[in-house]
Amino acid sequence: MNLLEHMNAALSYIEEQLEAEVDMKEAARLALCSEYHFTRMFSFLAGIPLSEYIRRRRLTLAAFKLQGSRQRIIDIALDAGYSSPDAFTKAFQQMHGVTPSEARSAGTPLKAFPRMTFQLTIRGGNEMNYRMEEKAAFSIIGLKKRVPIQFNGVNPEIAAMWQSLTLEIITELKGLSNMNPAGMISASVNFSEGRMAEQGELDHYIGVATTLDCPPVYARLEVPASTWAVFEAVGPFPDTLQNIWGRIYAEWFPSSRYEQVEGPEILWNESKDMAAPDYRSEIWIPVQEMPARSR
Repeated sequence: MNLLEHMNAALSYIEEQLEAEVDMKEAARLALCSEYHFTRMFSFLAGIPLSEYIRRRRLTLAAFKLQGSRQRIIDIALDAGYSSPDAFTKAFQQMHGVTPSEARSAGTPLKAFPRMTFQLTIRGGNEMNYRMEEKAAFSIIGLKKRVPIQFNGVNPEIAAMWQSLTLEIITELKGLSNMNPAGMISASVNFSEGRMAEQGELDHYIGVATTLDCPPVYARLEVPASTWAVFEAVGPFPDTLQNIWGRIYAEWFPSSRYEQVEGPEILWNESKDMAAPDYRSEIWIPVQEMPARSR
């Protein structure tokens, strides 16, 4: 079995448990990866968070029951995972545009969110340049801000963070940099669950990687010892970078023997000239080898 088959086995389990409790650890076990990697891979492959997929599937089944049976609305709500009729009515109306009571009327239009399956799609076969690095624990020291998640174009909140850096701050931070990736870097961590729906926020750091002490004026992110997959992006900024970032999850992880682990996703840029057609960046992602049985 390959990764997509494992993911489909986990989806089958989730489908069977829609009217009960979905154990994410069991779903991850069937996918033969960690819970952390499973939820993130699902989001990148499906385009929506796993919790939202489960919510939509449960509300789809609830609509079928309302129109195809005389089961009490409160019982249907409980089967869908809602402890109160009010919460169920609000969620149901948000998805279907009508209340559960109105859904029982013949001819009422409703929405269905079909069950998903993952399939392999053969694409262009463009190569991806990457390397693996082992690093001891270190810190990222610099500025920190909670910013909105944005896929395309330049994130104005992050751009404002860079613009706030004075020459004095940059010089001080670069003086603390004592390891690769050297010099100024960006790091994103603590993503909201709605990441793949381009919803929510993340903690963004601009600073340096170091083993030195953190001056009190800066924020500090402690990074544990990890294996890092380092991907190269060369081309117009930010389109090339964002394309590589998407391919990491859609192509590299499904075909590799690695899974993502908790930790920051780090971005290193070679120069300040973002208008250069051959602008070079590196994306650093913490990973670990998957169990041999899952390969």
